[in-house]
Amino acid sequence: MTPALRELASLFPPTRLLTQPGELAPYASDALTAFRAQPLAVVLPESHAEVVAAVRWCAKHRVPYVARGSGTSLSGGSLPVEGGIVIGLNRMNRLLRLEPKERIAVVEPGFINLQVSLAAAPYGLYYAPDPSSQPVSTIGGNLAFNSGGAHCLKYGMTSNHVLAAKVVLPDGETVELGQESLEGVGPDWLGLFVGSEGLLGIATEITLRLLPKPEAFHTLLAAYDSLEKAGEAVAAVVASGLLPGAMEIMDALAIEAAEAAVQAGYPREARALLIVELEGETPQVEAEARYLDEVIRASGAYEVRIARSAEERMKIWKGRKAAFSAVGRLSPDYIVQDGVVPRSKLGQALAEIERLSERYGLRVANVFHAGDGNLHPLILYNGRVPGELERAEALAGEILRLCVALGGSITGEHGVGMEKRAYMPEMFSSEDLAAMRRIRLALDPLELANRGKMFPGEAPAAHSHGAHPLQRAGVISGG
Repeated sequence: MTPALRELASLFPPTRLLTQPGELAPYASDALTAFRAQPLAVVLPESHAEVVAAVRWCAKHRVPYVARGSGTSLSGGSLPVEGGIVIGLNRMNRLLRLEPKERIAVVEPGFINLQVSLAAAPYGLYYAPDPSSQPVSTIGGNLAFNSGGAHCLKYGMTSNHVLAAKVVLPDGETVELGQESLEGVGPDWLGLFVGSEGLLGIATEITLRLLPKPEAFHTLLAAYDSLEKAGEAVAAVVASGLLPGAMEIMDALAIEAAEAAVQAGYPREARALLIVELEGETPQVEAEARYLDEVIRASGAYEVRIARSAEERMKIWKGRKAAFSAVGRLSPDYIVQDGVVPRSKLGQALAEIERLSERYGLRVANVFHAGDGNLHPLILYNGRVPGELERAEALAGEILRLCVALGGSITGEHGVGMEKRAYMPEMFSSEDLAAMRRIRLALDPLELANRGKMFPGEAPAAHSHGAHPLQRAGVISGG
């Protein structure tokens, strides 16, 4: 053991400092399994003070580090740096405070997303951001990547629901960003921090905004004979003035996979399904439901179903939530892409993705947050066939360029991470990127915090391919 590692060992007990190859293996990758890197060590802090100690050790010895929770990042955002340190935050998983009257919850970064709503439920409250990985993903990771979810159409992303954060900066200094009030004072440093993908520091306490649970739901399932029609229906719903809680689209491949996995009762012959959910107070939902029915029937849907019970509603959502992992039944490997287009361009984007799929000779399943224009094309390939992965990656890149060309973005909710940093110049000028980097260097001149992410540069070597074990088990999915 080197003198530096002996110093690190003096800060953490042996059970919370991992250095053996077998101990490090689970931390060598995240849900973007195409990339893998061997860290020097993993530390498992249980307090803010221990996070400070780990970060200061890294700064002193100029060792790069990455903070991670459950490792569900699909963009490689929590991939370690070869020879760096992983600061695992899963043991910092306490609910520190829940105040129903103030409608806030204060949690540690390793607290699980779904657990926030379960803790708030007895008070008639819930936490709105709901990534499909919400049973296992942590609030710290959600904050780092500004995660979304099906219901963020109406309520916004994580950034709209984080009020404050206690943060350890890359030099070990502690700062408090934001406040419990909705009205901010001074520069919006918290707004800068949320979504910075771990490049600006580590949050150790996070104050979340809670919302009252909706009184009523109206869930509609519409079947179309083309993906383009379903995409155009989304634009029609938004143009009508309605603001659903969620609007999701599944194409024929995704329907086939979901039906094989959970038998949701979807029309199997449909080329596309649109799920629309209204929520709110009962009189409002009833009035909006009548209007929605008119808009959907005018959009060319050949079949429309309404969930008549909570069980039917859950069955519709069960198929949607299972769709990502179920696609593993159709192909040994797949790439989960994450791009955004303006809602008015959804139909055009989906038609072009179909054309690209044919050109590359690779099947593409589409399951996505249509209301946000957040596409999640799943590119199916077989990693054992020489050259097929490279073709799939090239197709993924074309889809990202398509999103930018249509006025959208290379990421909706997964972040840039490792996966998409090569495409940052497609969306940002060199001056934009230089300005971002100056902010990063002002806080972290040695670029130790999550080095190698977000900014174009040298990538770690790709070592393995395929879905994450949690994806194959259906525990996490892409959006």
